[in-house]
Amino acid sequence: MRVTVKLFATLREGRFKAVTWDLPEGTEVGEILRRLNIKQEEVSILLVNGREAKVCQVLSEGDAVSAFPPIGGG
Repeated sequence: MRVTVKLFATLREGRFKAVTWDLPEGTEVGEILRRLNIKQEEVSILLVNGREAKVCQVLSEGDAVSAFPPIGGG
């Protein structure tokens, strides 16, 4: 199945902005983070198709995963 992965802010450093991967059926969101060597603590917002997701969510054909780090501000 094809899944699009989008990284934001500091999660892009040394990686990419967006990529489409072919993944086996049954792949969970957490597997994407593991493949990218991103710790769960480094992700503040995790979305699948624009909706809040958990690392254990199983992905489907055409899904878009977005990962955002904690963002500080004043």
